[in-house]
Amino acid sequence: MSLVRLLGFKSLECGCLAGHYRELATSREVAYIEEKGVSCSVHGHRRNHTVLPARAPRATVSVLTARAS
Repeated sequence: MSLVRLLGFKSLECGCLAGHYRELATSREVAYIEEKGVSCSVHGHRRNHTVLPARAPRATVSVLTARAS
């Protein structure tokens, strides 16, 4: 178990509520499903389980890569 800092909450299109956290030891960002929506049909959305972040568009990734190098 690691210490995390709350960054914020986001309501997903399916009705679920996701909490975004940053692990203090590794600075890795993690998203958890805090509450599952009543009409949510996504099997991967389970309360208190992590979810994968949405994949960024290719243009955004290349801009971020250019700035980092």
